[in-house]
Amino acid sequence: MITRRAAKGLLAGIAAVLAILVLACAAAGLWIRGRMQASLPVLEGATELRGLGAKARVVRDALGVPTVTASNRADVARVTGWVHAQDRFFQMDTLRRRGAGELSELFGKDALAYDREARLHGFRELAQKALARETPERRAILEAYAQGVNAGLAALHGKPWEYYVLQSEPRPWSPVDTFLVSYAMTLDLQEGTGHYIRTLDAIRSELGDRALAFFAPEGTSRDVPIDASSWKDAPLPPASDVDLRSRDQAAARLEGKGPWSDRLEPGSNSFAVAAKVAGAGALLANDMHLHLGVPNIWYRMSLKWPGHDETGVTLPGTPTLVAGSTGRIAWGFTNSNTGTGDIILVNPTASPELYHGPNDQLLRIENRTEVVAVKGSKPVTLEFRWTVWGPVVGEEPGGKLMVFHWTADAPEATNMAIIDLEDAADTPEAVEIAHRLGITVQNFVVADSRGRIGWTVAGFLPHRVGYDGRLPVSWDFGDRRWEGFLKPSEVPTIIDPESGLLWTANNRTVGGAALAALGDGGYDIAARAAQIRGDLFSLAQSGRSIGPKDLLAIQLDDRAVLLEGWHARLLETLTPQTVSGKSSRAEILAAARKWEGRASVDSVSYRIVRSFRLAVAHRVFDPIFAPCRDRDPDFSWTKLNYEQPLETIIASRPAHLLDPQFATWQDLMVAAVDDVSAGLKKQGVAPADATWGRANTTRIEHPFARSLPRLATSWLRMPAGPLPGDSNMPRIQSPSFGASERFVVSPGRESEGIFHMPGAACANPMSPYFRSGYEAWARGDATPFLPGPPEHTLELAP
Repeated sequence: MITRRAAKGLLAGIAAVLAILVLACAAAGLWIRGRMQASLPVLEGATELRGLGAKARVVRDALGVPTVTASNRADVARVTGWVHAQDRFFQMDTLRRRGAGELSELFGKDALAYDREARLHGFRELAQKALARETPERRAILEAYAQGVNAGLAALHGKPWEYYVLQSEPRPWSPVDTFLVSYAMTLDLQEGTGHYIRTLDAIRSELGDRALAFFAPEGTSRDVPIDASSWKDAPLPPASDVDLRSRDQAAARLEGKGPWSDRLEPGSNSFAVAAKVAGAGALLANDMHLHLGVPNIWYRMSLKWPGHDETGVTLPGTPTLVAGSTGRIAWGFTNSNTGTGDIILVNPTASPELYHGPNDQLLRIENRTEVVAVKGSKPVTLEFRWTVWGPVVGEEPGGKLMVFHWTADAPEATNMAIIDLEDAADTPEAVEIAHRLGITVQNFVVADSRGRIGWTVAGFLPHRVGYDGRLPVSWDFGDRRWEGFLKPSEVPTIIDPESGLLWTANNRTVGGAALAALGDGGYDIAARAAQIRGDLFSLAQSGRSIGPKDLLAIQLDDRAVLLEGWHARLLETLTPQTVSGKSSRAEILAAARKWEGRASVDSVSYRIVRSFRLAVAHRVFDPIFAPCRDRDPDFSWTKLNYEQPLETIIASRPAHLLDPQFATWQDLMVAAVDDVSAGLKKQGVAPADATWGRANTTRIEHPFARSLPRLATSWLRMPAGPLPGDSNMPRIQSPSFGASERFVVSPGRESEGIFHMPGAACANPMSPYFRSGYEAWARGDATPFLPGPPEHTLELAP
């Protein structure tokens, strides 16, 4: 038994330890605070920036948005680099490391999977080759930018605070690093091993051609391509091809495995209205959907030099606007989902080191070795096998090598021609430049100050001969091949559409020969594009002038049009007989009855119906595709354009596609309802309280916040709050995915434009601007496109 004196001593000891811990935490906090303050950007006064041709200026408005003014383009690049480094150097460093496959050197073995993905393609060597191919003019801009970055980093009173936490040192910037940043974006927007093609191949191999045509359509009758082309839906595959009732193995059991979520792929919305429809100038709207973090991926700024005044978003690590307006043109991007890579089947030989190459030449496999530095561990050696067409990414069951032939592996497919958009006079000239852009292949939508609009695909597209690229093929016989890249005249283009409207939302944009030229990289279902198109045509038919706020309203459209039919299906499923004696089903029915028709934060029915649709999809597709998963463990049907096939199955209810654990399709639908109940129970939420806002609460944070206690890292996050919106509607939103920027602008009328970004230019939590712009982005306020009046002025002299 502890005596009273001993107990007092023990308590005193505990108190002393706690006091020491508190003091230690306070000291650590003060130390971190000091490091952060030391790495705050210089906002006012005067400083030297060597290499400038003349004095330059950086002014910042009340949100901390910088406007750079200089005497020539190279000086603008130099000052842009200086400002980027002051505000975002750590982000720039992680982007170049992502492209090079060097994150493990900074973060340890947890980053090895990312490094493996990048090292497979050898992007550092490709970046050096791409830089060597650049024009002297662009190289000069890249050199000036790199010199500005290093000067801006050196001008900080302390290195960026993240390096103190990681106990590492920042290394200088070089022009080649800008290309590595570009490759980092490629890895974010595309997949570098041909996974989608292998998914289609698994379906064709296990279920047959008719199943492939039905379950994985390149297009559907619901599509809304901008060329108004139509598509005929494929019929259901017959029981002779797919018959779940006769399979030897039992179907997958899925009870309690929900809730499921839509797979959110990097994407975007971009749409335009010509002056003849708008009633004034042409309008462009763009909101790029990406992972949301701290800092935001984009960096908002204005750039000015003689004859140029442009505003938009830049990507730290690069010296030019990615999207925005020059006063003459305004442009934006959406991920095109076109076919930029193919799986080539290569015949092996008796020797594992040899393969049959072009013209049946016997060639030796190139074994590439990459040594990755890993913080806190020994270096890791990665081995990759390469052919003349690209890296080996797998083997078919028959032993043929699967080689991924990708545009990104060609050094000529990456360049800095985006700089040339700064001088484009109008839409036709901008489209011509877009065909020369060495970027991740994107839909390019442009409007000009003359009222014209246009669409094309920017980036380098393969010119396929003899096949469409959707499935693995052999090039052994010479009848299938690439003949370089498509010529500009061969790239689908639409300028001055008769309707005066353009829209893209990662969907199929064209049909026929134009679609054949673009290929298929996994187009999104048409729901979001159809909603945008419908909104645009409603505006056009209203007979009134159209302004930026009208297009902002489309960007913020959270109507659940896709789920209207699913709401009806849920109510049809929950018959009195089905609900009787089952309280969980009765609760779902009560929660779903009031249909708001929107992904609003207070909607319960939206969350219920959304979960029901996904549960039905898994109940239908998981058993059907079980053989495909057996063939390829990485198989996933969620990338497929599956909505039309799913609704066709539910409407026709074919017996041969019904999971044999169910006697009827009604039983399957009821099981999906029970999945919704089980999922909510797993989350500890009663159906009546399951508002969409509780599920869709933002979590936008610095990478360091993920490994520290949440209460201790509030200063590394944007404010958490419920937001409307979801997948399959214009207002894409999940807790950490959504519109990384939104803007609406009429070229030449920028003062009327609107801009949103979920975070500020400066990534330092001690900055008064750290959260600037976030609340307006979350609320959807119509805040100005142009920066406001200057609050800080910094003069830079040579």
